Amino acid sequence: MNIKNNLANIISIGRVFFAFGAVALLYEKTTWAFLIALILTVIAFALDGVDGYVARKFNQASDLGSVLDIMGDRIVEMTYWITFAVLGWINILFPLVCVVRAFVTDGIRSVALSKGFTAFGSKSMQSSKIGNFICASKFMRISYAVAKVLAFFLLIIVNTPGMELWKYTDTLHTITMIFAWAAIIFCVVRAIPVVAESPKLFNKD
Repeated sequence: MNIKNNLANIISIGRVFFAFGAVALLYEKTTWAFLIALILTVIAFALDGVDGYVARKFNQASDLGSVLDIMGDRIVEMTYWITFAVLGWINILFPLVCVVRAFVTDGIRSVALSKGFTAFGSKSMQSSKIGNFICASKFMRISYAVAKVLAFFLLIIVNTPGMELWKYTDTLHTITMIFAWAAIIFCVVRAIPVVAESPKLFNKD
């Protein structure tokens, strides 16, 4: 494989391993392990923007890249939500909502891909302006990413060993859960146009 010509795709896949490393460290139960996990979390989410930049900069945008980008997003966010639920930091409903949403939207997008459409870009399956704004606009994608990274970052911080007093800071805990709920709401809202515009994909004509 030509690494130079597939750099964007390599970055999309590589960010998954930063997320895996981060959640693995959360089981070490030491202050340093959690702090390193925080750094890896920031890197994992920063690379989500880097892969798109590289794809545009070096003309590496492709249908495969679109699929890998979404796949990387799913793996990363599910890894964190599920781990946090297993550790008892959040309610199990958080990962369940994300899993259901992922199956529904990605199932529809797989049909769209078979018909020449992609989730984002010039061949986006979203034909309405509101659908494009909610699903594909830079504002919505960045807002969703910021809500997720802040929720994950703060969840790790308030549970960092050696900083237990932070757990009992009601304000910090409230802010953390606000971002967690914001991320889930973004997750659901951004799925609505995908479902709403899906019937056209199944028309026989």
